[in-house]
This record gives sequence, C-alpha cells and structure tokens, in this order.
Amino acid sequence: MVTYLDMVVRGRGASSVPEHSVEVLAARAGVPIPGDEDQRANRLAGLGALSGLLVGVGIGAAVGVARGLGWRPGMLPATVIVGFGAMAAVDGPVAALGISDPRTWAAVDWAADVVPHLVYGAVIAAVARGLDRNEACD
Repeated sequence: MVTYLDMVVRGRGASSVPEHSVEVLAARAGVPIPGDEDQRANRLAGLGALSGLLVGVGIGAAVGVARGLGWRPGMLPATVIVGFGAMAAVDGPVAALGISDPRTWAAVDWAADVVPHLVYGAVIAAVARGLDRNEACD
C-alpha cells in the first residue's frame, strides 16, 4: 500500500523490477513464458506481483515460526529486523541477478525501497504481538 501511495504522491510509474526478475529467473531456469507480446507481458506482470506476495507471506510465516520458537523482540527491533530482512530478500536477488545495482541508487530510490519495507516490518511485528495477546486471552 505504501508503494502505491508513493506512486500517487510522486506521480511515478510502477517498477518493472518484479517482472524483469521473473523474466531473468525463467530464462535461467529454461522455463518459457508463453503467449504473444501482450499476453507474455501480462503474465510477467502477474508473476512479478505474485512473487512479491510470496516473499511477503513467506517472511510473515517465518516470523510466526520464530515467535513460536520463542523469538520476542520489542516492536522497534522487530520492525527493523523484519523490514530490512524483507528488503534483503528482495534486493539481494535483484542485485545478484544483475537487474539493478543498489550502489547506484539515489537517496530517493533508497527511500522508496526502505520506507515500504519498514512499514511492512511494523505491520508484521504488530500482528505478531497482537496474536500473542490474543493467545493469552484464550
């Protein structure tokens, strides 16, 4: 949601990084993305969005498992750890695949990447803490 609000506020277009990442990974794996030009572009857009959702759900599940094993940092540390963990899970492969080089990003690019990931970390931390409180009430 924060990314889309940033697009509205700054009038910027959507990032092509998710689609490009899927395209590079599919090519390296030898998996074709079928369809004519429009269909292929639409499939890549859908797969790019799904990959982001998969990372988000996967990290949320990992936090749930970690909390089940006793990991209970405060709200601020959890926000930072989860937020930057999510950022590393996305930006690491993007850099490793040569899709983008974070060393060349401007401050505004970093802000557009850091802020939504920290908000995601805060939401995950808040939900996890809320679930802990609900368990105590059962």
